[in-house]
Amino acid sequence: MKKTRHAAVAALRPLAAAIALVGAFGAAHAAGYPDQPITLVVPYSAGGGADNAARIIAQGMGEVAGQSVVIENKGGASGAIGAAYVARAKPDGYTVLYDASAFSINPALRKLPYDANKDFIPVSQAVSVPNILVAAPGSPFNNLPDFIKAARANPGKYTYASYGPGSLAQMAGELLKKDAGVDIVHVPYKGGAPAIVDVMGGQVDVYFANAASSLNYVSGGKLKALAVSSGKRMPELPNVATVGEGGIKNFDVVEWNGFFLPAGTSPEVVAKLQDLVQKALARPDTREKLSKLGLTPVGSSAADFAKFVSSEQQRWAEVVKTNSITVN
Repeated sequence: MKKTRHAAVAALRPLAAAIALVGAFGAAHAAGYPDQPITLVVPYSAGGGADNAARIIAQGMGEVAGQSVVIENKGGASGAIGAAYVARAKPDGYTVLYDASAFSINPALRKLPYDANKDFIPVSQAVSVPNILVAAPGSPFNNLPDFIKAARANPGKYTYASYGPGSLAQMAGELLKKDAGVDIVHVPYKGGAPAIVDVMGGQVDVYFANAASSLNYVSGGKLKALAVSSGKRMPELPNVATVGEGGIKNFDVVEWNGFFLPAGTSPEVVAKLQDLVQKALARPDTREKLSKLGLTPVGSSAADFAKFVSSEQQRWAEVVKTNSITVN
């Protein structure tokens, strides 16, 4: 019996040694992270709100880490295509997802090629940002009440853009439709940049645009701001009323961006990336650039971000169900 036990123990020693070696390799890998360029996948088009914010933060991360942080745009399906790409990536910390609020909306709306809860590790919330309801400079509407009055008088005549089915821009538009009692037509785009172009040109009437992609156009007179989606006015647009002030009570829609890693990434690498994001967001130059786009830096912990994402999923699942929102 003793010989059998000793033989079993002896047989396990190589396996234990191998496990210890893998653990030591993982720890050494994490200690040197990042020692090569990081690819930051933005699942939206270049020039949109998330892309603009990601490029600012990526520059700060690169300067802190002494490594390149390269943006790779993989737009489509309101972020789901890029998210699926990262879900399948090697979990070594060098392929990172920079997603927006649609990450927490998609599970309630569509069948996804990944599990939002099981295939990703939330790392840190990067920023929060209100949306601005914008129209073309030559639009006959100067504020939200103007638009609502016209829309009520002409059901089905007016349109609103979004950067994709299931995006926060669509959620905001659908909430406005329900709460204001108007019939306006949804026109989805494959990203924020093309949506803004068509709104500027008057092809679409209004758009709940991410402030990061639209504030400069509003300040430059290329877009007209009718309202902001947050519960409070934006400091950058003190004369633009909130949707709530425009007569739609309890309307508070704020977008967020954040970092995710593929499931299976080591806790050490998650902690390293969280620290890198937080240090980048703490840089005065990074904060100043984000502020000019109407963005509020956050830099939360991985644990806090995970709780936040879960609460957002619950919130939007309820909104989707209550308002019978679907994507075609």
